[in-house]
Amino acid sequence: MSDQITIDPYQRLQIVQNDNGTITRLYRPPDAPTAPDPTVSSAPIVLSKDITLDQSKSTWLRVFIPRNALDNKLLLPLIVYFHGGGFILFSAASTLAHNYAFNLASEISAVVISVEYRLAPEHRLPAAFEDAMDALYSIRTAEDDWLRNHADLSNCFIMGGSAGGTIAYHAGLRATAEAQHLGPMKIRGLILHQPFFGGVQRCESELRLVNDAVLPPCVSDLMWELALPQGADRDHVYSNPTVNDGSKALEIIKSSEWKVMVAGCDGDPLYDRQIELMKMLERKGVKVVGHFGVGGYHGVEVVDSSKAKLLNLAIKSFMCH
Repeated sequence: MSDQITIDPYQRLQIVQNDNGTITRLYRPPDAPTAPDPTVSSAPIVLSKDITLDQSKSTWLRVFIPRNALDNKLLLPLIVYFHGGGFILFSAASTLAHNYAFNLASEISAVVISVEYRLAPEHRLPAAFEDAMDALYSIRTAEDDWLRNHADLSNCFIMGGSAGGTIAYHAGLRATAEAQHLGPMKIRGLILHQPFFGGVQRCESELRLVNDAVLPPCVSDLMWELALPQGADRDHVYSNPTVNDGSKALEIIKSSEWKVMVAGCDGDPLYDRQIELMKMLERKGVKVVGHFGVGGYHGVEVVDSSKAKLLNLAIKSFMCH
């Protein structure tokens, strides 16, 4: 275990903790601009624009739509997407998150809404979960033309990658309890891509990949320390979904006949957590599909477009069956 302390998680994340409980982010990844105008000659195959969610919280939605949906008056399935970053980094505008959502919309032929949620530690959990629910309520009543005319609210999936997968999971649990208020939106299922979960006891994949180049466990520890409510440990329900044999809301997910997809790879230190989640869902009688690869690393599909293509094919198949 002495090798573990050779990694400085603050240095790896390029953050500095401040006395007032905030962090200074030393590196800001580049942002991608939107392309909202279908009439310009350089318009891409997927158009995008931002819609305010809650001005007081600086939250907003980035909407992606295949251009041919506008040309051909198509009604497409809707994916509400949450980006990763350990709850503390990145934005819906970050180039990596933007490009992934762009390709998702293109390859699946769906309307994708990427949610800009509040980050920790300035806004600790459950702030991001609350923003997720705000997004669902906002989408169901949106006056935006793209959403009103082209997003099939009766065919909606909640999706996220890494910490975004955690947000998608908890938003799904909350949405089941509030389903009667979400009409006409009908959620069909959850797509959890390398969801970011933890626990007090290290699992085998965390021990095996203790010095992982992308997401070593000490970095996960710091992210959770900054994101969880003050004083909570890693067996808090926000972090460990298997505590007390899972949420009671899973019974509603089962009875609502939602489908859940859990995707990952065994080169990710979180792999065993994801397998454990899948097994718990199966025990609860939830329809669950696993999509796991050999090798890889945490976030591989976000940075490798060829891997993203394979994942998107699996997601498209999952949504259609």
